[in-house]
Amino acid sequence: MAKRNSFAQEAEEEDVNVTPLLDIVFIMLIFFIVTSTFVKEPGVEVERPEAVSATERKLASIIVAISDEDEIWINKEQVDLNEVRIAVEELRRENPKGTAVVQADAKAKSRLLVEVVTQIRATGISDVAVSTKDV
Repeated sequence: MAKRNSFAQEAEEEDVNVTPLLDIVFIMLIFFIVTSTFVKEPGVEVERPEAVSATERKLASIIVAISDEDEIWINKEQVDLNEVRIAVEELRRENPKGTAVVQADAKAKSRLLVEVVTQIRATGISDVAVSTKDV
């Protein structure tokens, strides 16, 4: 009987407890999900105007597109000019520190671009950029 007890004790000592490892993996997963920012695509392709003085900008979380037919697109949905502020406020709740970028087509009316930027700034986002392509 003494042999059986020593064999059972050795088998118990060889087991590895992976519960702490799983806890750490799940905590890291939650951390990366919470701290990541997701870019919402506008939903339409635009032909951006060329600019010589363009600078690269990163971490834009709100992208608004204006098509060549003066349609406004946010998060793959077409919105009216009066709805831009509401849509941007919803996206801003997801990422309060995010910046906004407006992708206006080269054929879009500049008046509409100014009105869209004004609507975005009315939500409290002061850092609004207009997307261009390099020359």
